[in-house]
Formats: sequence, C-alpha cells, structure tokens
Amino acid sequence: MNKTRAKESASKGLFLITAIICIIAVITIFVFLIAESIPAFRQIGFFEFLFGDKWNPNKDDELIGAVSGKYGVFKMIVGSIAGTMGALLVGGVFGFFTAVFISRFCPKKIKGAFSAVINLLAGIPSVVYGFFGMAVLLPLLGKAFAPNGSGSGVLSVSLILGLMILPTVVSLSKTSLDAVPDSYYEGARALGATHEQAVFKTVVPAAKSGIVASLILGVGRAVGETMAVVMIAGNAVNYPSKLFLSFRTLTANIVLEMGYANGLHRGALVATGVVLLIFILIINLLFGLVTGRKKEKGGKKLSGGALGTLFYKMKAEKLGKIVCWVCSCAAAASLLIVVGFVVVKGIGHINWHFLFGEFNALETGADGRLIYTIASSIVTTLMVIFLSLIISVPLGIATAIYLNEYTKKGSKFVRLIRSCIDILSGIPSIVYALFGMITFVAWFGHRVSILAGSLTITLMLLPTIIRSTEESLKSVSDSLREGSFALGAGKVRTIFKVVLPSALSGIFSAIILAMSRVVSESAPFLYTTGSVVMPMPSGFMSGGTTLAVALYTFAGEGKYMNEAYATACVLIIVILLLNFAADLVGKKLSKKLQGDTNVVRKKKRQKERA
Repeated sequence: MNKTRAKESASKGLFLITAIICIIAVITIFVFLIAESIPAFRQIGFFEFLFGDKWNPNKDDELIGAVSGKYGVFKMIVGSIAGTMGALLVGGVFGFFTAVFISRFCPKKIKGAFSAVINLLAGIPSVVYGFFGMAVLLPLLGKAFAPNGSGSGVLSVSLILGLMILPTVVSLSKTSLDAVPDSYYEGARALGATHEQAVFKTVVPAAKSGIVASLILGVGRAVGETMAVVMIAGNAVNYPSKLFLSFRTLTANIVLEMGYANGLHRGALVATGVVLLIFILIINLLFGLVTGRKKEKGGKKLSGGALGTLFYKMKAEKLGKIVCWVCSCAAAASLLIVVGFVVVKGIGHINWHFLFGEFNALETGADGRLIYTIASSIVTTLMVIFLSLIISVPLGIATAIYLNEYTKKGSKFVRLIRSCIDILSGIPSIVYALFGMITFVAWFGHRVSILAGSLTITLMLLPTIIRSTEESLKSVSDSLREGSFALGAGKVRTIFKVVLPSALSGIFSAIILAMSRVVSESAPFLYTTGSVVMPMPSGFMSGGTTLAVALYTFAGEGKYMNEAYATACVLIIVILLLNFAADLVGKKLSKKLQGDTNVVRKKKRQKERA
C-alpha cells in the first residue's frame, strides 16, 4: 500500500513539474528580453525610444558612451497598428459573416468540406502568403492603383493579414454561434421571426462575447505576424499615411536588422521585442476579460444589444444571408487562388535533383546562378521536427494530464498555469527568435544550430499540444475512470491504461498539427537555425535552413523565383498531407474508440440481464 501511494505521489509530482515548466518558460522569456533591453532603454531613453519618430542606427553606438544614431520606433508602432486595424477590417468582417454562414446557412452536404477549406487557410505558412502577396498582389495593385507603380503599403498588408486572421475569427465565432442554446432560435421562430431574423437578431447577439474574443485573437495574430509583412510592406520607415506608401512594422524591423546589429543597435531591436510583448499582454488581458465576462453571464440574459440593433437597422433579414454567401465564397475563392497559383507556377520546376540533389555552393549554371536544391532544407526540417517533438510531446501531454486529472476548479495556481500557456501561445514568433538567439545560440558558442532552433520551436509547440491533449482528455467519459477505480486500479494506472488510450485520436492529431506548425514557421529559425541555404547538415549542432526559411531566402534574392515557386509548392503539398493525416487519424481512432465503447456497454447490459 505504501509503495502504491509513493508511486501515485511521485507521478503527481512529475506531472506538476512539467506544468511548472510553462511558468518558468514565460518568466525566463520576459527576464532575458527585459534584461537585454534595459541598457538600451537607459541609453536611449524610454520615452524617446517609444515616441521618437526617427530610426537611423549607428553601427558604432555602444551601450555606454555618446549616442550618435536615432532609435525611435513610434512610426513602426503606428505602422503595426495601421496594418492590424486594416487586417481586422478585412478578416474580421469576412470572418464573422463566414462563421455565420457555416453555422446557420450552409447546406449540410457542403458544410464539412467548407469548414475544411477554411481550416486549411490556417495551415498555410505565413511565408507562402507573403510570397503570394509579393509575386501576385503587389504587381496587380501597383499597375491598377498605385501612382508610383508599387503595390506595397497598408492596403496590401491589410488584405494579406486579413486573409491570414480569417480562419481564427471563423473558428472561434462559429464555436460561439454553435454554443447558443437552440431554445433561443426556436423561441424567436415561435414569435414569428424568419430564419434570417432569428439568426441575426437573436443568435448572433447571444454569441457576441465569443465573436469579440475571436476578433481580439485575430488582432494578436496580426500584431505578431512577421514574414508576410516583411515581404509586402515595403519596409521604409514612414508613417502609413497613404494606402500605397511603404512602411515598416515592429516585427519587420527586427527581422530586417537583427542579422547585422551590434551594441546599442542590437539592444534597441531586443527592446522592440519587449514592446511587442507588452502589446500581447494587453491583448491577452482583453481576451481574458471578455471570456471571463461571458462565463459570468453564462447566458442568463438574452438581449440583442448593440449587435441586434445594428442588424435591425441594416434590415439584416434581407441582406444578411446574401452577405454571408458572398463573404464565404470570397474566403473559399481566396484559398483556391493562393493554393492554385502557387501549385501551378511551382509544380513545373520540381524535379528529382531539386528535391534530393546535393547542393554545392561553388557550383553555378550557364547563367552564372547557383544551382540550388532543397534536400538539405528537407533534412533540416525533419531533424527539427524530430527533436522538437521528442521534447515537447512528453512535456505537453504530462502538463495536460496534470491540468485535467489532478487539479481542482477555481485554483489560483491552475489559473496561473493556464495564463502562462495563453501567453506562450500569443507571443509573436519573432520574439521567440530573439529569445532563442540570446539564450540557446549564445549557450552553444554563438553559433546557429538545429539544436538551438529545435529548443526555440519547442516552446512554441507546448501550448498547441497541451490544449489539444487536454480537450481530448476532457472528452473521455468519467464512467470509464470510475469503472477502472471500481476494479481497484489506482489513479496513475487508470490514466495510462484507460484515459490516455481513449484520448489517442486527439493526441495524435495534436502531434500532427505540431509537425505542421514546425513546417510552417520561419521567423523562429532565422537567427537560431540559419537563414542561408547550406549543404547537408552533419548533426544537430550544424546550421541549416528549414523549407519555409529557404522559400524566404529564394524570394528575397529576387533572381531565384523559380526555386521559390517550387519550394512554396512543396510546402503547400506537405501542409495539405499533414492536415489530411490529422483528420484521417482523428476519424479512424474516434470510430475505433466509439466501437470499443459500444462493445463494452453491450457486454455490460448483457451481464446485467443475466
């Protein structure tokens, strides 16, 4: 008995330690970044840094002594806000009406396919969006509208970022709309409302907290976006006073200059990352307030409020359904255009040598260009996936087990852990890159390496794995746990023999989605793994480029557009396969679990009858 209790206590302690890692990770990120930025704030002046509108660094400026350069980021703060608001206007409006369409107007025959298409938008790497914007949208806007012939500016950034945040808005808004009790809709219909009137004047207002929360998360995604913005904004340090005036955001500033920055310049860029962190904290606070207020109200009060009044004035019963159809078709068409264009342009440039040939930095073609291949990038990506999953999957699953199986509702400590998980999920990828550079890269001799990149991306994967696994554990019926306890099994044995096997579908889906996240990300690897296409890596301490970073490199150089199209095509195919695998595994294991559960219930009923 004592051995069993000791085993139970040790297991609970182990799960607790893994959960505390999330708290440690958040504290470490903040401490390291703030510690690196304090000398820069002291040298430049905090308010001069935030509200100064001139950015002209001097390479000779140090963290002590006279300062000859200018280090004001106010124009970039305004640029980040302008791009985010534009994205919210595009992605928020289209996302909201698309969510209403899928939830309330979409025919059942196409509902599943339509939802899958929107979810696929979320899986496309940001660097692919940026490449599409650079190769297609900028020339199109430049020829049609821009007086200077360049399509770079707020409009292009708003369109691309709006498309990128659309899946977030759709997913959360749809979840909120689906959660509205059927009695609300049925009551409105019983009072004589049409289907459209019941949806827009009753269901939508009842789901407004979730809709607002989805918009807040969309803002967080837009504020932190890096690679797509770098590729289409133009990146001149200007106020975004015109639709087609080149401007720069906070995230773009870090990417563009960190590679060669030293001294005070480097400290100012790290301080830029701290400003981004403050933005994310504010957004998380707003999200927490909105969702917390939603839980407190709990649906006791049904009121149309501002949304209901707005739709009433708009005659929503006449226009709402049409707008939903138009927005939904536009969202689906956007995906088809992005994917179709990249695949059509890239598939013809994919060959055996490009995929698996050895890259030689000294070998050039007849036109004098380097003969690039992506074999080393494929291997680098696979090595990062392997190492990051080896670390993040056990930590994520153990943390989810602790949160779902061992904690009590209302615990302040649990709220702290969940808050840290939310912060980790909201931190911009370029801030992770900064943290990885000043910690892991520094620890490994100031050399970029696959190990440094893997450790950095591990921190980004933890929230995804924890949340998905916890949701899967919640879906396991309590009767299975109670049955195991009734047969004499302890807590740990029940978790590993009953609960985890029953939640396998969600866990495997989480792992596949984590793999997709590694393939999609580029910013975290720029200054940790490497940004230059290299020969085949010799080990985890070697540098290299992942597929997404290779695409950014090819597109940035301009003269390797064929290679860029081919790499983008490979990325999209890989993401499609991973998304398909996640859905397939989830459905197969769910059916198997459902079948096994039904068999158990049938045998139980037979025994009771006997």
